[in-house]
Amino acid sequence: MSTDSDPTGRFYAENAATYADWFTTPSLKRLAVFLARLEPGAQVLELGCGNGRDSAAMLERGFRVVPTDGTPEMASEAGKRLGMPVRVLRFEDVDAVDAFDGVWANACLLHVPRAGLASVFGKIHAALRPGGVFYASFKAGKAEGHDGLGRYYNYPSRDWLRETYETLPWGSIEIDAVHGGGYDNQPTDWLHVLAVKQPSSS
Repeated sequence: MSTDSDPTGRFYAENAATYADWFTTPSLKRLAVFLARLEPGAQVLELGCGNGRDSAAMLERGFRVVPTDGTPEMASEAGKRLGMPVRVLRFEDVDAVDAFDGVWANACLLHVPRAGLASVFGKIHAALRPGGVFYASFKAGKAEGHDGLGRYYNYPSRDWLRETYETLPWGSIEIDAVHGGGYDNQPTDWLHVLAVKQPSSS
């Protein structure tokens, strides 16, 4: 993501070490719900893994995890934590088909431009095996824009987000709205989404 024309990618590239040290506790509450839907040892793709904290927690629990991040500098920070290579992968470059039991995308797809979000969802849907589970979280809002640090956010409403998910044949879509915060220390309304790909009909 780190190009001169991408202020979001530039932020994460220039602040990778600081961001990696900011919050190191894994997202245990959301992970518990996500992992409970998977079989032991299931294969999970993590998108936008940041400092690798959630991948580390999944690996400790015996899941097979492929951690990725779109910013080389962040991927390097995650690799230090995990002690393994972390692939640099932009969301639009996901090209796996029926390869994963779960996709974990915590607080990362919120940077995808609204016009491209449905396409990214399509790539994730294709990467999941039938019955696969997809978690993502978003900062809620009414219109896309940038925060005080220059980072782009798609800021979806709950209804807009559900409609975008429903362009694909999910078996179920659950959206949980909560109030919290973020790296910028601003009060934030979050949307947590858990979608399950339709199981095979055979």
